Parts: sequence; C-alpha cells; structure tokens
Amino acid sequence: MTVSINGIAHIQLTVNDPARCIPFWEQLCHFMEMTTLLRNDETVYCIGGRTGILVRGAPKDTEALPFNQDTPGLHHFCFRARSAEDVGAISDFVEHQLGAKMIHRAQEDPQFAPGYFSVLFEDPDGLRVEANYIPGKGHFGDQGRLGGSGSGPAVHYGEDGLSDG
Repeated sequence: MTVSINGIAHIQLTVNDPARCIPFWEQLCHFMEMTTLLRNDETVYCIGGRTGILVRGAPKDTEALPFNQDTPGLHHFCFRARSAEDVGAISDFVEHQLGAKMIHRAQEDPQFAPGYFSVLFEDPDGLRVEANYIPGKGHFGDQGRLGGSGSGPAVHYGEDGLSDG
C-alpha cells in the first residue's frame, strides 16, 4: 500500500533574531496572500495557499548558534508559485521591500527541470528560501526526465542540474 500526500501542511523555522525575522516573515507571507493566525514577540504563524509557515525565536541558551546550510538539517525550502511573473514579483518584493540578501534574482534555470524559473534569497538569519515556477508537468511532462520520452531518474545532482554521470 502507498499513500499520496497532499503537500506540506506547515514548516516551522527557529531563528536567532526574532526582532528582525518575525516582521520579515510576516511581510513575506502577507505578500504571498497568507494570513497571520498567531503573532507575538517570539512567534509568527501564517497560513494560506495550503501552506503554513511558523517562525519562532530560538531558546535563549541556543540563540548564538548561526544558521549553516551545510550542517545537518534544513538546506533551504521552496515555495511553488503559480507563474513566472509571480516569481518575478516575489523577487522584486524581497529585494526592494524586505532588503533580503539575494542569492540569485528571478531567472530561468532549465538545468533543474524544463522551464524551471526561480528566485533564491536569505532571511535576516541567513535561512535560504526559494520560490519557483515550473510550467506544465515538469519532470513528469513529455520533456521531463520522468515523462514518456525522459531518461529516468538521475545519478548525479550538481550546479549543472541533474545528470547521468
């Protein structure tokens, strides 16, 4: 027996600097048409788009540990946008309104999937966040690796995307 999941219900992030991170996340969530369900000095929880994002301050005895995406744990997560234009709007908003550190602005990255379009940025604590759009069925479409004429699962993943060697 298998189970078909219905997405990710929520993601909880723990941050070192809630004074900066909570407003950042709340504004980002509101821009993406999510609604605040819970907010205080140490926590914000926004819901919408079949998604929940909870951000809370780290306990006082652990707050000095900086985020490092190369240690075990979260590397980054990615919001799925409805269009390339939405990715561009998110890119502009986080750069110009939130002052996010931009890893890359909205751009096409076809090495990841046919038509892949994304933005990658960091919150005030350095947590990496991506928003992407993939037209059609992505890897499951006719031009995708898992589609009818695709080459199947990849063996390697790197800066050039997926490959067989």
